[in-house]
Formats: sequence, C-alpha cells, structure tokens
Amino acid sequence: MNVLVIYTHPNHQSLNYAFLQKVLQGGSENRHIAELQVLDLYEAGFDPVLVFNERKRRRDMHADPRLAAYREQLLWADKIVFVYPIWWGRPPAMLLGYIDQMFASGFAYKDTGGLLPEGLLKGKSVVCISTMQGPTLYPLFWLNNAHKVLMKRALFRYVGITNVKFFEFGNMESRTKGKHAAKLNKIYRYFKTVAR
Repeated sequence: MNVLVIYTHPNHQSLNYAFLQKVLQGGSENRHIAELQVLDLYEAGFDPVLVFNERKRRRDMHADPRLAAYREQLLWADKIVFVYPIWWGRPPAMLLGYIDQMFASGFAYKDTGGLLPEGLLKGKSVVCISTMQGPTLYPLFWLNNAHKVLMKRALFRYVGITNVKFFEFGNMESRTKGKHAAKLNKIYRYFKTVAR
C-alpha cells in the first residue's frame, strides 16, 4: 500500500506536526505499507489561489502542468491521509485551495450527463486527522457536522472515494497532563496496524 500524507499546518512545533510524526512512526512499522510520502503544503510553497482568465480556463485545470507532480502523487497513493487543524469550522484555506485545484474535472471526476459524475479516484481510501480548540462534539451540535459533510460527501464521494475515516480531536489547547499523549498514541496504533 502506498500512502500519501498531506500535512497542512504552518508550524512544525504544533500538535498537528506531532500527529504527523505519529503517522510516520506507525506507518514505518506497518508491513502493509510499501512506501509513505509526505506533502507539506506550506513547506512546498503550494499556491492555493485559483486564477481563471482568458488564458487559464477552469475546464483545463486537470492538465495544468504546474500541478502535474501533485496529480502524480494522488494517482500513486492507495491511501491519502490529511493532517490539518479545524479553523472556524473548516480546514485551512491552504488545504481548501489544494482541494479546489487537485480534485478537478477531468482528473478526479468526469461528467457523464447523469445525475452524478463518475468518480475517477475509485479504490483509494482516505484518513482525515483534524484538531480543534473547541470540544470534539462542537462541530456536531453547532455546525451540523459541516466539516465531515464537506470532506466526506461533497468531496470524497463525488470523486469515487467511499472508504473515509475521521479522527477529530477537540480541546487541543488543554494542558491536561497525558491527554494529548493518548490521542497521539491512538494515531500511532492505527497506522501501525492498518491494512487498507
């Protein structure tokens, strides 16, 4: 299994970075994982800004040569792992800009004239690891789970990915001793044993 980890946090001293390290640690000990690559969107200098004009049309985005290496990564991966914070009830703008550009028509899906398009990324699986300052259940009760709806239904199902797992960790600014260690260990254990 090839695993692509898309890390989206500007600070390498953050808890998100600690979660990334646990993904890498567990993955390196997992016999089912052949290779694991990390795409740090901030470190890579990914440009999240969409530009469309008379020379650059949205319908041609799937063939943008500037994004070719990123498309190759997504095609290579059997499992795509996203590690990111929840800010204002949604992933960071950097990650949303990546999604806007990478999950384009002609690459991630194609219109067939039917009610729904044909997803072109079938057979892949996704894991979303997200952190937030507020309580873990805050998105469910106050935002009607908008984050999960956005990621699972509006994005992944649309492009043919149905195997999606979420790890959502709340109260991450709490300084309670041992609280973060248990969450980090949960991610380590998952990636040490996951087989698909």
